[in-house]
Amino acid sequence: MEEGFKHIVRIADTDLDGRKSVIHALTGIKGIGLRLARSIVYSLGIDHSKKLGEMDDESIARLKKFVEEEIESLPSWLLNRRKDYHTGRDLHILNKDIDFAKMLDTERMIKIRAYRGMRHARGYKVRGQRTRSTGRKGATVGVIRRKK
Repeated sequence: MEEGFKHIVRIADTDLDGRKSVIHALTGIKGIGLRLARSIVYSLGIDHSKKLGEMDDESIARLKKFVEEEIESLPSWLLNRRKDYHTGRDLHILNKDIDFAKMLDTERMIKIRAYRGMRHARGYKVRGQRTRSTGRKGATVGVIRRKK
């Protein structure tokens, strides 16, 4: 490794591996996938084949600022929280905020007694999967064999 190589780069409260390419390193942040990482790199004009640890401090600072503050300037179809319930804006949330928003959404569905909320509250499957034969908990349910 050369002098000045950064093995760990911290962006959005996440330690990223400096040995990975910029696009693949960004996917280490919860809420950023390959497609979003690629669009972030191209919108900033950063060389996508470069390793994250080889980038200079100015480029890393630009990348950090974009991910933490300006990510909502991307097209709305790339963002993960469009038309937020509380603000009505298109947002992109990262890390722990994803889990918190998911929890608030589930609580809201339970509170208004929506069908999905009731399924969540009872611990059943929510998205239309079959429940006759799968998703069972506890003791085995099914055929009882006769004693011989």
